[in-house]
Amino acid sequence: MSHIVTIATQIRDPVAVVAACRRLQLPPPAEGRHRLFAEQVDGLAVRLRDWRYPVVAQLATGELRYDNFQGRWGDAQRLDELLQAYAVEKATLEARRRGQAVTEQQLADGSVRLTLHAGGASS
Repeated sequence: MSHIVTIATQIRDPVAVVAACRRLQLPPPAEGRHRLFAEQVDGLAVRLRDWRYPVVAQLATGELRYDNFQGRWGDAQRLDELLQAYAVEKATLEARRRGQAVTEQQLADGSVRLTLHAGGASS
């Protein structure tokens, strides 16, 4: 039986953020106060490839703060990649906590298919 799930991603789990950064070969995220163009924000910062300023996750609310100057200071596709990597890592972590095995398949359109299997080791 197959079920398609769409996930509206809120960044709340620092472990999944670290795993997403590792997956995307980004530097580890940094907790603290971070400068965006015109303001300082507190949270967990991720440095995306070719972005002038970090994306800062405010874990308590799931909100992301960033300034990419409408794409001039960073390609929005990089943010999409982070959100996808986070969603995959978070779903995988939760499935494993429940004792489910997880298989992952990268699809031609860039999306990822996760299959959860009751019981057993994950791949």
